[in-house]
Amino acid sequence: MAGSWKADPSARFHRRLGQSAGELGVTDGKLECPDIWQLDNGDIAVIGKDLTEHYGPRLPDDVRLAPDERLVVIPGRMLSSAKADIPDA
Repeated sequence: MAGSWKADPSARFHRRLGQSAGELGVTDGKLECPDIWQLDNGDIAVIGKDLTEHYGPRLPDDVRLAPDERLVVIPGRMLSSAKADIPDA
């Protein structure tokens, strides 16, 4: 069995997936800018609202959050706009 995945904090932002929050009209332009980025190591960084406290107690039975993980929410149309930028497995 392979070891658990570890995030690499030295990875750099490589390219945005989909449209920016401004292009999608899902930001006030000041404080909130949800986003999706591919890092140079292939991992994905998601910027969204931290709703761990709200969703944590009602996660599906087979979903777990490690102490260093957060559940973030982004607008659905942001992920939809990124679809063309996400390669098939």
